[in-house]
Amino acid sequence: MLPFCIAVAVTVACLATPAPEAAHVADRIVAVVNTEVIMLSELQAEIEADAKRLKERYRGEELQRSLKQLEYITLTRMIEHRLQMQLAKTKGVDVSDEEIKSAAQELQRQGENVDASDPKYKHSIKEQLMLMRVVDREVRSAVMVSETEVRRYFDQHQSIFALPEEYRISQILIRPRSGESPAEVRSRAAAVSAALKQGADFSDLALRRSDGPEAIRGGDLGFVRQGELLPPLERVLSALAPGQISEPLETSRGLHIIRLDEKRPPQFRPFVEVKNEIQNLVYKQKGEDIYQRWMAELKNKAYIEVKF
Repeated sequence: MLPFCIAVAVTVACLATPAPEAAHVADRIVAVVNTEVIMLSELQAEIEADAKRLKERYRGEELQRSLKQLEYITLTRMIEHRLQMQLAKTKGVDVSDEEIKSAAQELQRQGENVDASDPKYKHSIKEQLMLMRVVDREVRSAVMVSETEVRRYFDQHQSIFALPEEYRISQILIRPRSGESPAEVRSRAAAVSAALKQGADFSDLALRRSDGPEAIRGGDLGFVRQGELLPPLERVLSALAPGQISEPLETSRGLHIIRLDEKRPPQFRPFVEVKNEIQNLVYKQKGEDIYQRWMAELKNKAYIEVKF
C-alpha cells in the first residue's frame, strides 16, 4: 500500500473533472478505505455545487488547478469521514431515533430546510451525530487546559489583549443649512476656526455654533478608541497634541473642528478579565493538535489506497 499522502499526491492530478465529457465517464473506484470504497460518482456529487461556482469564476488552466485542489480536499475529507465512521461502528457508537428527531428539530429552529421524514436526510443526521460522539470520546475528552498554560499564553501574547489608544475629544460640527451653498458652509467653519485661534472659548462656540448633538455638552464627545471614528478624523487626531485644535475637516457628515482634550496610550487588559477567553483559545489549539494526531494515527493504521 502506498502511504496516504504519497498516494493522493500521485493520483490527484488525474481526478480533475474534464470539461463537458466528464458527465459521460464511467463510474469507478477513486479510493479504498479499509474494506470500503469511494466511487467517482460519490466524489463528483460532493463537489458538484462548489465545482459549479469555480466554473463560473475561472477558465482554462486556472479552472483545472482549482478543480484539482477541490477534489483533493474533498476526497481527503471523505476518506477521513469513512475512517471516523468505521471507528464509531467498531466502538459501538450509536444514535437513537429520538436524538435524530431532536437534532432535526433544532436545525429547523435555526431556519434550516429539514425534511425529517426523508430517510437519506435522517441517515445524514445520524452520521453527523455519530461523528460528533466519537470525536468527543477520542479527542475532546483528552483536551485539558491548566492554569499554568493559560498564564503562559497571557504572558507571551499580551499585545493581543491590549486596548487601543483612546482619545477624549470635543468637536464643533458645521452642517449645511437649507439653501446654503458649499462655499457658505466653509465660510461659517472658517469663521469659527478664526475665532478659536483668537482665543474664543471652544465650549462656548460649540454650544452656540455647532450643529452636532454634542453641542449641548460644549462639544464634548467623551473618550473614543482607535477605529471608532471616521478615518480622516483619526488621521488628524494622531497628529494633534492634547489641547490642540484642528483646522476644519470635511467629511460626509459636514465640517469638523476637533479639539484633542486627552490621549490615553494603549492599555493591557488584566489577566482576570481575559482568563476565560484565553482558556477557550488554548483549548481550541490543543484540540486541533490532538485531532490532527488522532487522524494521522487512524490513517497510519488503515489500508488506504487512492487510485483512478
